Amino acid sequence: MTSPTLCASALSRFSDLSLPESLISNLNSLGYKEMTAIQQHGLPVLLEGKDVIAKAKTGSGKTAAFAIGLILKLKQKDFGCQALVLCPTRELATQVALEIRRLARYQQNIKVVTLFGGQPIGPQIGSLEHGAHVVVGTPGRIQDHLRKKTLSIDRVNTLVLDEADRMLDMGFIDAIENIIGHLPEQRQTLLFSATYPKGIRELSERFQHLPVEVTVESTHSHEHIEQRFYHAENADKPAMLVKLLKHYQPESSVIFCNTRQVCKEVGTELYEAGYKPVVLHGDMEQKERDQMLVRFANQSSNLLIATDVAARGLDLENLAAVINYDLSRDPEVHVHRVGRTGRAGKKGLALSLHTQREQYKLDNISDYLKAPLVFGDPKTLTGNQQPAPAPMVTLAIDGGRKHKVRPGDILGALTGDAGIPADQVGKINIFDFTAYVAVKRENARSALKKLETGKKGY
Repeated sequence: MTSPTLCASALSRFSDLSLPESLISNLNSLGYKEMTAIQQHGLPVLLEGKDVIAKAKTGSGKTAAFAIGLILKLKQKDFGCQALVLCPTRELATQVALEIRRLARYQQNIKVVTLFGGQPIGPQIGSLEHGAHVVVGTPGRIQDHLRKKTLSIDRVNTLVLDEADRMLDMGFIDAIENIIGHLPEQRQTLLFSATYPKGIRELSERFQHLPVEVTVESTHSHEHIEQRFYHAENADKPAMLVKLLKHYQPESSVIFCNTRQVCKEVGTELYEAGYKPVVLHGDMEQKERDQMLVRFANQSSNLLIATDVAARGLDLENLAAVINYDLSRDPEVHVHRVGRTGRAGKKGLALSLHTQREQYKLDNISDYLKAPLVFGDPKTLTGNQQPAPAPMVTLAIDGGRKHKVRPGDILGALTGDAGIPADQVGKINIFDFTAYVAVKRENARSALKKLETGKKGY
């Protein structure tokens, strides 16, 4: 493996690269002008066709880096699978596919298909019958299609392993090896990982050819984040969590738990305390997971409770606080969790609960940060306010991408006959068979009335 490439680069804008004008125009329309560090150091190497192993976290711009590279190699008239992206979770696969579609807009008829579990395989087979330029999916479901011979990857020229460390943690190594066995020897292999454990090095050595190593720091520092650690034994944690929420009153928070069972328990405790949290865990059907994520992202819920695996790959904007209900066993994971707040120069808040027996975890975090930890005094926590309702309400519409539903149709229906001001309408998310629109809480009733046929409010 080559040494890390972090040499100073004169290239800072996408227009500095030898990219088609139509692609640069599309990047500009998406607000992509200045490159992030991973794009700046990785894209020139990637565009040369070399294998790359990159250490980069969520929010670093890595998806755009590998997406631009694989899009440029696509043969538009060939509807065989030419690029394969493996992701650890359904949520990340969905986000990656969406980003590739956005970046590929400058060309016509580029088809990107997502393949993951939690959904019937039949519609996926039907979609593949019409061909796909790019396939994004989880290793288990990709294997299912290979076994059924409903997916052919023998013409793939680019393989991307996204968040490879998490895929190894989840036990996907055998599936990855099996999938790679179906790929051509002559291909470009791009490996992205937030950490470099031994397994990642071994994976690179086995499946990459003279890879160039690109290492960048996270795109945000922790200097804008206020961290506080509070002692609470397990039986006292629910009450302490409510105290923290009432004292700090963050506008939006992700609450991390170490297991899906604890996620469910915390969700129940907060609901009984008057909060309306959304919970994300692996037992949910995909439609329910989509609903949870949409509600949190569009400000219809202020609290998201999740495990690391469920939250992996979620690039949530303007997150006011991170709360570690359970301390992570890994200090690097703790830092990664905390780094989801305080981005883009904004102030962030990170609150962590710990038991007396977890002193070793605190020591590991302190050693990793190379700084002493700041402990909060529970006696100073004040505030008895009732939980404030979220500012938005989500309306669900029976009809999606497959029914040709477009954001403009929904916005027009609400701002036209319903007479709702455009600035009272929030995010619109369209999936294959369902669409969601956020509206200000005070306008929810009139909006629901307008969309009442087959619609629901959350």
